[in-house]
Amino acid sequence: MQEDFLHYLWKHKKFDVSNITTTDKESIHVLSVGQHNLNAGPDFFNAQLKIDNQLWAGNVEIHIKTSDWFLHNHELDKAYDNVILHVVWEHDTDIFRRNNSKIPTLELKTYVSKLALNNYEKLFAKSGKWINCEHDFSNVNDFELSNWLERLYLERLERKAEDINTLLVTSKNDWEAVLFKMLVKNFGLKVNSDAFLSVANSLDFSIIRKILTNNITLEALLFGQAGLLEQDIEEPYYLELTKEYEFLKQKFSLTNNNVTPIQFFRLRPPNFPTIRLSQLATLYHLNQNLFSKIIEINSVVEFYNLFSVGTSPFWESHYTFGKSSKKSKKMLTKPFVDLLLINTIIPLKFSYARFQGVNMDDSIISLIQSITSEKNSIIEKFNTLKLVSTSALQSQGLLQLKNEYCDKNKCLQCAIGNSLLHNN
Repeated sequence: MQEDFLHYLWKHKKFDVSNITTTDKESIHVLSVGQHNLNAGPDFFNAQLKIDNQLWAGNVEIHIKTSDWFLHNHELDKAYDNVILHVVWEHDTDIFRRNNSKIPTLELKTYVSKLALNNYEKLFAKSGKWINCEHDFSNVNDFELSNWLERLYLERLERKAEDINTLLVTSKNDWEAVLFKMLVKNFGLKVNSDAFLSVANSLDFSIIRKILTNNITLEALLFGQAGLLEQDIEEPYYLELTKEYEFLKQKFSLTNNNVTPIQFFRLRPPNFPTIRLSQLATLYHLNQNLFSKIIEINSVVEFYNLFSVGTSPFWESHYTFGKSSKKSKKMLTKPFVDLLLINTIIPLKFSYARFQGVNMDDSIISLIQSITSEKNSIIEKFNTLKLVSTSALQSQGLLQLKNEYCDKNKCLQCAIGNSLLHNN
């Protein structure tokens, strides 16, 4: 038995409330269960009850056993002087406030149905399951599941918005600078995300603004700050970049001492940091007001057009500086742009709208629904339980579900868990 389950039962009145009494046989009529308190202090504030026709307003405390009151030293804490009812699963002793007045107790196990208890025990039964509800996940109502995943996606966006607000503060409220840092990080993918972000953090975005009309200069800056111009290579393009970077280094007092080393290991050649940095430079060279364009666009097709960029000519026949390869256009692919939309563009549009005091949730939902579902082990596992992820909205919602609810055993705060507890 978990105390969270008792909170759930009380909060949603998931027991027979029509004929309940205290352990002293006093009638209880629940007018209001109160406000759930997730911080220190009594579990529910400002409840309203009638106990033996006497109206009470105050707090409700919940425990597994009545004796937990003394175990937690509540009898010595003035924060609990206004408790008007102690709700427990099992009553094993009487309890008192600091002034020695007795607190009425409700023993829940007398009123909870066997079905509700069986559903609870089934949900939380430990048997090596991937998630608690994996055997019943397929039975969840499609409409209810769809609504919950949308809510979870917005919840995930809210968390990302907090990270963006932190970036905004450190970037002196410059949204273009925030976009740059987020894009650079995501161009690094999982292997180089931290290293690429350290490159973005190593220079002021004002420098980017000053040089983005010249693609060679922009590449020299990014490659140089990434520590990729420190080899002895007799290649004209490489020497040109090195010379340009030395000039930029002096002009803007640049240093890359705190930049995390870039990795090539475990990457397919199209994802090599050299290719990604060149594509990033091209993107900024071709779009000198990138943030404004991103804010104005609301169609996924328009985003695909905006991000339809490749590398500078040298990289069409190279993946690294020292070795040539078969010539090919190395354009940003649709799956890569989808990742940028999911992890950078949409969270940024959401955060900017909130910053402006505008609600564009419907527009955001429409945009994320038009993007193909992500593919990873978590999404694949959910789809084996029930084919549910058909767009990036569902895949993002499922990631939020797994990481923030399933893995943390928060079934009682989950719409799916609630639905299964209600099963007949």
